[in-house]
Amino acid sequence: MDSNLNLNHADGLVFFLAPNGSQIPEHSEGCFLGLTASLNSTNSSTAFVAVEFDPFHDNVTNTWDPPCEHVGIDVNSLASVSESCVSWMNYNILHGQELHAQVTYDSRAMNLSVVFGDDAENSTSLHYQPLNLTEYLPEWVVFGFSATTGQAFEAHSIFSWEFNSSLRILDPVNVWNNTGNTPVGGMTRGKKSESWVRGPILGLSSLVFLILVAGFGWYGYRLKRNRNDQSGEEENVPRMDEEFEQSKGPKKYSYKVLAIATDNFANTRLLGKGGFGGVYEGHLVDVDSHVAIKKITPNSKQGVKEYVTEVKTIRHLTHKSLVELVGWCHERNNFLLVYEFMSNGSLDSHLFEDKAPLTWEKSNILLDAHFEAKLGDFGLARIVDHAKGSQTTLVAGTMGYLAPECIYMGKASKESDVYSFGDVLLEIACGRKAIEHKASEDQVQLVEWVWELYGTGKLLDAADPKLGENFNARQMECLMMVGLWCIHPDPKERPNKLFEL
Repeated sequence: MDSNLNLNHADGLVFFLAPNGSQIPEHSEGCFLGLTASLNSTNSSTAFVAVEFDPFHDNVTNTWDPPCEHVGIDVNSLASVSESCVSWMNYNILHGQELHAQVTYDSRAMNLSVVFGDDAENSTSLHYQPLNLTEYLPEWVVFGFSATTGQAFEAHSIFSWEFNSSLRILDPVNVWNNTGNTPVGGMTRGKKSESWVRGPILGLSSLVFLILVAGFGWYGYRLKRNRNDQSGEEENVPRMDEEFEQSKGPKKYSYKVLAIATDNFANTRLLGKGGFGGVYEGHLVDVDSHVAIKKITPNSKQGVKEYVTEVKTIRHLTHKSLVELVGWCHERNNFLLVYEFMSNGSLDSHLFEDKAPLTWEKSNILLDAHFEAKLGDFGLARIVDHAKGSQTTLVAGTMGYLAPECIYMGKASKESDVYSFGDVLLEIACGRKAIEHKASEDQVQLVEWVWELYGTGKLLDAADPKLGENFNARQMECLMMVGLWCIHPDPKERPNKLFEL
């Protein structure tokens, strides 16, 4: 949304769902956002569920909106059922800066949530629950965008958008009605104008062909670039040695010493595997110490850049709850990291019965000989790029443990850490992983399943079946409630102080 420095903003833009075949109602300009000709929808043919991004606040002509720029969830009425003021949006509209939004609906939890932000790390979120869409909309709907300007000037542009659904479409029904108004793209401006953009249906064969062509072109480009990068990385090894050895802490090991410590990286020494390579148990003879050695696969996702970042970051971190980085090695395109050995493995190896080699990125809560928990670094350093100061880089993490807003905004926060903590609490209480593909369809995602049980008053049905009836029901319920509090869809509603837990 761009007002071109005009302080008088227009009525805004909405994302909507409406019955298939819907047309733009007459007299729906201005404050009615192209959705309805009155405050409320009066019949099923004009029903809608929408998320409005509304910078206009004139309580004389528009009495139902709050006196501020806001985001709202609308259900058959422009008087939002849930809304949040976003004063920071004013600056973005004045200067035509991009805004980002994610709208998510969980049919099991009957929860509609919105995350809204900009490139300057401003963000807000809101949700509405319970919302059963089947009570307001028919089986087939259209979805898209509508925008109005009223008597003000404002350009509405959609730079990119995508729609994803986990629902399986059983019948190849044509949901498009070729009659009525033609969907309009681009942006509109002027008096009493509105635009309505509907989701296009792409020809899958053409799309797949284009993806393949683009993929082959990108593969060739990356192959050539990787060769150039590899030659450059070999030249940088002496500089890495000098930089790593400047400060106290982890020491440099030769590849020969680490190969001897792991019986030449024998499979019998393998502790776990991941996208980066493998982690092996080793014994350093010179200090008579057991260690865990992470051997990065050449040309793996981890790569040399991540290896350097990991050593530079982790070597400065000393905390009783962090696994210590003992040493490092890079020789002949081999990159290895040496950590203190956690003899009792990972927490999930004790919670779950799966005895297959663990994927470390999903199992980084480790237990020492006394079952004291420590956080393994595996992937920790990839969250922070110290060369960019306090700016946050793309977040690395495991699906099922990342907060929804963290996935969309690409930024970790205290609130997203609390979400991950809540996931772990639910795993402990339920004795299963956050995502269990072998479970029944309604139990694949732990978070959704526990939310559903909570809503029906059957929370204890999710308790670890291995416990039988051998647990304190009150304590189990409290543990699950804290877990649900931590994974609340709205980050602002999660506990933010230790004493609250």
